[in-house]
Amino acid sequence: ACILVQLTCSTSGQVKYRKKKKSLRRIFSRFPAPIIGRWIEMAVDSEYLMQFVEETSFYNRIVLSHLLPSNLWDPLPHFLQTWLRNYLAGTLLYFISGFLWCFYIYYLKLNVYLPREAIPTRKAMLLQISVAMKSMPWYTLLPTVSEYMIESGWTKCYSRIGEVSWFLYFVSIAVYLVLVEFGIYWMHRELHDIKPLYKYLHATHHIYNKQNTLSPFAGLAFHPLDGILQAVPHVIALFIVPIHFTTHLGLLFMEAIWTANIHDCIHGNIWPVMGAGYHTIHHTTYKHNYGHYTIWMDWMFGSLRDPLLQEDDNKAE
Repeated sequence: ACILVQLTCSTSGQVKYRKKKKSLRRIFSRFPAPIIGRWIEMAVDSEYLMQFVEETSFYNRIVLSHLLPSNLWDPLPHFLQTWLRNYLAGTLLYFISGFLWCFYIYYLKLNVYLPREAIPTRKAMLLQISVAMKSMPWYTLLPTVSEYMIESGWTKCYSRIGEVSWFLYFVSIAVYLVLVEFGIYWMHRELHDIKPLYKYLHATHHIYNKQNTLSPFAGLAFHPLDGILQAVPHVIALFIVPIHFTTHLGLLFMEAIWTANIHDCIHGNIWPVMGAGYHTIHHTTYKHNYGHYTIWMDWMFGSLRDPLLQEDDNKAE
């Protein structure tokens, strides 16, 4: 108890943890070293992990206190509060990004990016919203579970950027994104190549297989297990690469914006980004452009199909 009280009064930072370890080792030097060493390690680890719990609790309060009366969420266990926060934040992000993007490309820029006949019907978009909303409670279990694993100390996440150099921070993000890109590519490809997975999971998303049926709202219109499987590489990478906690959460929730973008059928032609032009081909051919952020994995593994070449082939026909 004495150890825990002293530790919980200290400030964050691994340097202070190391000093605290040395101090406590001197105080309890009369006790058997292996036992005391283990007590100190457990106490220090617990204090460090509490930073993650405090951070997620802070995010929970920010979101839930502005959206719900406190008597509805405050009595809930921490895990359920985190899930509720992720669910509400994910739903808001989906609708805000989808509506703003549709308003811009279908109303403000009508006939600039897409001709009127290429705009999906209201019925198609409402169907996509319905599928996404049925899956959203399950989607948001994944970041909730990943936060639980981080809080439990099972991953390589760290709490503060100051614990590493800025150079290592950006290197770790780059490695993390490469692993995520590789994982999503092969997960997506296997969802096509393994027939039962396609039939019972991924086919739900591929009913939108023409330009006038795809919209930003199709970005999350998946079978819930399909959506979770394609996001799992974000969680697997936590066990391989040291990554900043808040950065991980930000990248995970950026998926909602990115998936809205790649389903708008507008080819941005920005190399090497896997934009909507590439992804529209994926929805119409079923065997090209499985990548997520970039075209590199499709280029490496022979599944790349360029939208400009596709246009040339269509004109030739």
